[in-house]
Amino acid sequence: MATKKTARGRKQDRARVAGGQKHEARYEAKKTGRSASAVKKAVKKVGNSRKRVEKRLGR
Repeated sequence: MATKKTARGRKQDRARVAGGQKHEARYEAKKTGRSASAVKKAVKKVGNSRKRVEKRLGR
């Protein structure tokens, strides 16, 4: 039986930043105009909530 392709969980996933994954740190760095290491530090400091990370980075 094939698995269903639903949007369940995608909104939750987009609300988080995985600081340990290079592609997510690069994406957020490009989006905010900061470095990937600054993104990783922000994730460590305020947690992985995208809103808090962007607020910390000054976006």
